[in-house]
Amino acid sequence: MAKGEPSEIRLLGIQSAGNEGEAQIVTLHTNRGNIDTRLHRPPKEGGQAGIVWVFGAGGGLGGPAGGLYTRLAEQLAPEGVTSLRVDYRFPNQLPECTLDVLLGGAYLETLGVTRLALVGHSFGGAVVIDAGVSSDAVVGVAALSSQTYGADAVGQLSPRSLLLIHGSADEVLPDSCSRWLYERAAEPRELLLYPGCRHGLDECRDALDRDLGRWLRRTLLGV
Repeated sequence: MAKGEPSEIRLLGIQSAGNEGEAQIVTLHTNRGNIDTRLHRPPKEGGQAGIVWVFGAGGGLGGPAGGLYTRLAEQLAPEGVTSLRVDYRFPNQLPECTLDVLLGGAYLETLGVTRLALVGHSFGGAVVIDAGVSSDAVVGVAALSSQTYGADAVGQLSPRSLLLIHGSADEVLPDSCSRWLYERAAEPRELLLYPGCRHGLDECRDALDRDLGRWLRRTLLGV
């Protein structure tokens, strides 16, 4: 979090407003405004693994590659993983967006989650790196097509696992961004570069689903 920025957010209440597909529509009421989320719960209680997903500078809930976050959240729920897709209160404001991720993670902890992964795309990559160093529950951070601005804390993530994914044809943020982050990170770390894939990762959708899903299962479930 940037020096001098507000660093406290408190959960005041939780409001559920039905379902959207397989997800529950949940609003987290905080002392700093409301956070719109989608919650994916496992069919059986007792799962201790969870994921917070965030998008780019404009916010949103679906993720890149045509709804990556929704797809993987639905795939992982039957395996005992609770997912929370988070829409920022104030998009493109790194300190506030980081607070959103931390509050989302804290909410999942109230549901029994003890092992948490954070996944962010583009601007969201910096958000999850920043949030990752501030939560003891976080065991892994995945940054997709990440920017470097605001991600200086990447060197402090260890011993948490770090996954960096980038397309070699990214027209918004070059893959040198993820290579820069990889060089400054400590182990355990992994860098995947997809030839011909652009910023939104649409061209490498199948590989992305496979590789990110595999990393999440290994990081959270040990499989």
